Amino acid sequence: MAILSLALKSLFNRRYTAGLILISIALSVSLLLTVERLRVESRNSFAHTISGTDLVVGARSGSINLLLYSIFRIGDATNNISWKSYKKFAEHDLVKWTIPISLGDSHKGYRVMGTNQDYFRYYKYGNKNSLTFNQGQPFKQVYEAVLGQEVARKLGYQVGEKIIIAHGAGKTSFTLHDDKPFEVVGILQPTGTPVDRTVHVPLEGIEAIHKDWIAGRQVAGLQISAEEALEKNLTPKAITAFLVGLKSKIATFRVQREINDYRKEPLLAILPGVALQQLWDMMGVAENALLVVTVLVVFVGLIGMLTVMLAGLNERRREMAILRSVGARPGHILLLVTGESLLLSLLGIALGLLLLYTGLVLGQPVIESRYGLHLPIGFPSLREWIILGLVGTSSLIIGLIPGYRAYRYSLSDGMSMRI
Repeated sequence: MAILSLALKSLFNRRYTAGLILISIALSVSLLLTVERLRVESRNSFAHTISGTDLVVGARSGSINLLLYSIFRIGDATNNISWKSYKKFAEHDLVKWTIPISLGDSHKGYRVMGTNQDYFRYYKYGNKNSLTFNQGQPFKQVYEAVLGQEVARKLGYQVGEKIIIAHGAGKTSFTLHDDKPFEVVGILQPTGTPVDRTVHVPLEGIEAIHKDWIAGRQVAGLQISAEEALEKNLTPKAITAFLVGLKSKIATFRVQREINDYRKEPLLAILPGVALQQLWDMMGVAENALLVVTVLVVFVGLIGMLTVMLAGLNERRREMAILRSVGARPGHILLLVTGESLLLSLLGIALGLLLLYTGLVLGQPVIESRYGLHLPIGFPSLREWIILGLVGTSSLIIGLIPGYRAYRYSLSDGMSMRI
């Protein structure tokens, strides 16, 4: 306790230099923990985007590409699936439910997804959480829409308003389906998934707005009004993908093989969990590179502490000699200098945690609303405690270097100061 008290007084006497070291370590630790928490929570966010779905089926391409455009609304499909093929597997004996998905249109930069009411009944996210409504109800008519929470909040929509769908998935579109507006009948509760950034409309609505289109282009001179479109057959000819829930998990690989071997159309069925793991394997290099850079930042902070302590040792030789004169042994000098470095690192870790949680409190609503990423404000995880322990241990090891130098000075100088 005497050495601890002496270390505190010594650091206070050099408070400006010690303060700079403390801030450097605190910022490094805060950055390291922030990157670690973002890494973990981004993984959890991706993993929780979909749950309870056994298979995702789309046109034959790559499993990651299929996962990205069908679940995360990233990228575009290489091809569509015929409605006939979809119905064949939707009526399969081992299939419990399916959710058809039709993509390709947008509204002010947000993806528009055509589906049916089974989407609101069977789609699960997180820990098998169902979709719930903040306002309104699921669509029932052709020209009705349900908005994700972010779409409604960012664009300021309420139930009962009319929206216009644009052709294409880009942020800017010069082709609008303005002759067939959709009425907002529901707004979903926030989910922290791509659902929040999606406009949901009936499959029949997607067909209706394209009744005067052929091969992706509007036919000149052919104009079909919204009322006239309702009188036509609005059964889709093709969809982008569909989700599958099976009656038994044991049948997963059997149904997957049947879909992948389907001879009438090239289809691809993937397991969402396996595709997610492949996605993370691809992103692992960038993830590890970011972690390495952050670790190097912490290391640089500790090296800065070592540099400052070594640079100040020569000026403290008289202090060490005075301590020896009042009964301090060389070992006490070693413990004092090493204890100062450990104390600085512990205070830096505590301040780093304070900065982390302050940043979480202030930034959590912004991050969640803009990026759909929920960063929980809780106690550090086991991995984070291990990281903090490694930082403290590293500072102790680094502190042994100036401590040993002070120990040697103490032995050689004795009671006199050699200049």
